Amino acid sequence: MLDARFKIVYQQYFLHHIAMNPVTQKLSPNHATFLSLLTGISILPALYFSQPLLATILLLLSGYLDTLDGALARLTGQTSPLGTVYDIMSDRAVECCIVLGLFSVDPAGRGVWALCMLCSMLICITSFLVVGIFAQNQSAKSFHYSPGLMERAEAFIFFALMIWLTDHFIPLAVLFSLLVSWTGWKRIREFKLDQRRTLPELS
Repeated sequence: MLDARFKIVYQQYFLHHIAMNPVTQKLSPNHATFLSLLTGISILPALYFSQPLLATILLLLSGYLDTLDGALARLTGQTSPLGTVYDIMSDRAVECCIVLGLFSVDPAGRGVWALCMLCSMLICITSFLVVGIFAQNQSAKSFHYSPGLMERAEAFIFFALMIWLTDHFIPLAVLFSLLVSWTGWKRIREFKLDQRRTLPELS
């Protein structure tokens, strides 16, 4: 939701000039994806060793690099199916490490809720991928992008809140899980309605 609303402003002020910089363009999109993965994975030990500020910095840096790789790929004409695979796999690995890091803060008290978060993420990404298989790509990305209420920007906001508002982890985790699951359900419902419009005989 935030990705779509602030996409133009974000790209203009935070991505375009950086991606156009000759120094930045020496970095391949896949290298940017790898750096996003590396900084994202590092959030797990940062949280385990009780370093919330470092974890937050790594969270922001990983999220930024995740948007920079796509911008670099499009500006330099290096978009590719392999790059898309790397990007999606990197995103999921980072999100899993963040949840595991949040879990590591209090395994006994957070175990069930961290599991709920992972389950909701699994449901949501499955809906994203299966809809993408059958839906026509109309986005600027190299694959069909189906927007939802909870996208990466919203997820990272939740993660940041969970890092700092430790006493409110459980209600935040429950709300996160519900919103992410609802996003997956909404995506499937919209796809079903779209199929009814295009193929009424299958409804």
